[in-house]
Amino acid sequence: TQPTVPKVKPAAPVAAYKAVAATPTPGASSTPAATDGQGANALLASITAQGNKVRDMKAGKADKDAIKAAVGVLLDLKKQYKDLTGQDPPPGGKAPAPAPQVTPADLLESIAKQGDAVRKLKADKAAKNAIKAEVDKLLALKKQYKDLTGQDPPPGGKAPTTSVAPASSPEKSANKLLEDIHVQGKLVRDLKSRKADKSEVGPAVEILLKLKADYKALTGKDAPPGGKAPQKPSPAPTTTIQQTAQFSTMSANPADLEDKIKAQGDKVRAAKTSGAAKDEIKILVDELLKLKADYKSLTGKDPPQSGQRQQKQQKQQEAPKQPEAGQTRLGLEFKKLEDLPQWYSQVITKSEMIEYYNVSGCYILRPWAYAIWEHIKDWFDTEIKKLGVENCYFPMFVSQSALEQEKTHIEDFAPEVAWVTKAGSSDLAEPIAIRPTSETVMYPSYASWVQSHRDLPIRLNQWCNVVRWEFKHPQPFLRTREFLWQEGHSAFANRDEAVEEVYTILELYHQVYRDLLAIPTVKGRKTEKEKFAGGDFTTTVEGYIGASGRAIQGATSHHLGQNFSKMFDISFEDPEKKTSDKLFAHQNSWGLTTRTIGVVVMVHGDDTGLVLPPRVAQFQVVIVPCGINNKNRDELVAHCKNIASSLSKAGVRVKGDYRMNYSSGWKFNHWELKGVPIRMEIGPRDMKTNQVCIVRRDTMAKATLPVENLDTSIKTLLDTIHDDMYQKALQERDANLAVTTSWDEFCGMLNNKKIIMAPFCGDIPCEECIKKDSARTDMEVDANAPSMGAKSLCIPFEQPGDATKEKCVYPKCGNSAKYYTLFGRSY
Repeated sequence: TQPTVPKVKPAAPVAAYKAVAATPTPGASSTPAATDGQGANALLASITAQGNKVRDMKAGKADKDAIKAAVGVLLDLKKQYKDLTGQDPPPGGKAPAPAPQVTPADLLESIAKQGDAVRKLKADKAAKNAIKAEVDKLLALKKQYKDLTGQDPPPGGKAPTTSVAPASSPEKSANKLLEDIHVQGKLVRDLKSRKADKSEVGPAVEILLKLKADYKALTGKDAPPGGKAPQKPSPAPTTTIQQTAQFSTMSANPADLEDKIKAQGDKVRAAKTSGAAKDEIKILVDELLKLKADYKSLTGKDPPQSGQRQQKQQKQQEAPKQPEAGQTRLGLEFKKLEDLPQWYSQVITKSEMIEYYNVSGCYILRPWAYAIWEHIKDWFDTEIKKLGVENCYFPMFVSQSALEQEKTHIEDFAPEVAWVTKAGSSDLAEPIAIRPTSETVMYPSYASWVQSHRDLPIRLNQWCNVVRWEFKHPQPFLRTREFLWQEGHSAFANRDEAVEEVYTILELYHQVYRDLLAIPTVKGRKTEKEKFAGGDFTTTVEGYIGASGRAIQGATSHHLGQNFSKMFDISFEDPEKKTSDKLFAHQNSWGLTTRTIGVVVMVHGDDTGLVLPPRVAQFQVVIVPCGINNKNRDELVAHCKNIASSLSKAGVRVKGDYRMNYSSGWKFNHWELKGVPIRMEIGPRDMKTNQVCIVRRDTMAKATLPVENLDTSIKTLLDTIHDDMYQKALQERDANLAVTTSWDEFCGMLNNKKIIMAPFCGDIPCEECIKKDSARTDMEVDANAPSMGAKSLCIPFEQPGDATKEKCVYPKCGNSAKYYTLFGRSY
């Protein structure tokens, strides 16, 4: 296991951080010294034997001190090997295989050809087994190249054009600086994650900035993100986007990775059960998530959860499930309450909402999904313009220096920032980030526009995309690497006006969910731990997904105070001349994303497919002519088109399905899957009696309506459907919204898929303890579960009682509560 990093004083952070990692383990001083005569192979044999000894001790649950001493011996042997050979010992201590009788150039050519073959198979949508066989060949070639050269093959299998710098060149000093920058950056992030005092964080940041300045003075370039040395440039015709976090090299096969994931999961659960230190658990969890990311990069799929691999093999041996009589594979094969992830994946693809893309975490929004976003956009855009907000557009690129100007704010986004580092085959002079949010893009302009109080307020909004390179577990609409949103940014001369806008915008978000999407939300303020980084306070609307028992953040409206205006100098002179000092603007930011579409799917969908709220559906009514034959076809279709035209003129979004190559029954299933609120069936008899048969998607109830005044009847019915969908979702939410002052009840309710209002003191350390101690240790650690413990969702504006009369719900706290806080597991 890796050593736990203690709290480090800011005097010499780089050296201290390295010292911790290099501290010898007690009892490890008896490590047998290796001599040059002993040789690499003898050391490898010793490493293998010592490694087996450590594993046996762990399996036998030996004393921790004894295990620690044995690990120290193993680490010292590995250090001797590296000192002797200049390389890390191979995994397992086994001697590397003899060098293959091929040159690196030959292997690169084979890798390029094999890569082309894999891409062609994927483009042709070949069978998965055929693709997997060719991918395995490609991975074997890459492994052979790495065994021969000690390096990963360059992207595309093209040979690098640069040579290794001699040991005495400036590159060695630059690499040493990069190593120090990487270590110091890690220390700064560690201090901030532990909410260390500013007196510690400040000096650590100053040292980091000085190291970066030294690097720039030596090389003439800014240090790459993370302090990691950039790869040598290789010819490439297109712009490359380099992610801040680096993926590990794929050299294992999927089966080996599944075994490692299972073993690492066991270690995590054991550490949690034994009450291990938080830092130790974090190291284990990080390694688990890294293994899962490796697995997904290798296979394109999420790894199976504990026990699922054997079940998957059994399912593959079973005969394929045949559809029942009268059914086709048009419908869903998974039940929402039995397998929510599989159900969700099927419903959004079979209903033609999204198409998967060849960049992981990015998805194609098809018209059926984008129409929902357009209706939300149109309504919200109209409402904010009534308030005086204007639309604009700022560039999606932001320089590294601008992004880092507000360090506290960007720290939360840093691991997710995607960087452009090359243009064609040339390195950019400075890495350029793709916006994760636009504060640092927009506010320098605000500073130049504001010269006096008369230039305020500024109230701008932009509809755009942002990129946040998520690693946890991308899910369409809910957690994606690129998403669409609106982001509003305003600046006011006085605080009261700014705060008033925060709550006005929040109410609009509440109305989006209630009046457009038929989804109830809880309005409230985020705790200090969960508020927007760099802001004064954050307000939110929180939804609830009954099938998973998890809450989901719907939209947020932040009051930034004067934090950003002071950073970017958005200032003006006091109009009342009460002070000669310049005054700073009071700012807000607020945003709503395409996550709303995913919330609609999960709240309203059922085992048949989507159930769309009428006010955002692309089509509110679909007309299906029934009983068509060669004699009545033209007359019946013309009758249906007349009704469609009348409804369209009345403002109803209507679609006529006049395809003759599909049966009426197939069309019924198709439009039910797509969630159209009303299906209208018209046959020859209906045409004669001047009536129509309608079917509600939300209840599947049938009714007959006269054609006379049909437009009025349909519009009234659409409103009724919306209200009924809202009431159904509200009843489900309220049935799972609990109030308690007892910790035991709190944990029980959480495990019963409830969200809970409980008295809370508001302290950040206490909140972290609540999340940790409410986690279930018997559940698989899964990237699909963003929070295993109870996370604070918000401090509801509508309180269930006087919390100040209660103690904090966390039993080890003992402090008086300040307010009831809504807790729950969350996406």
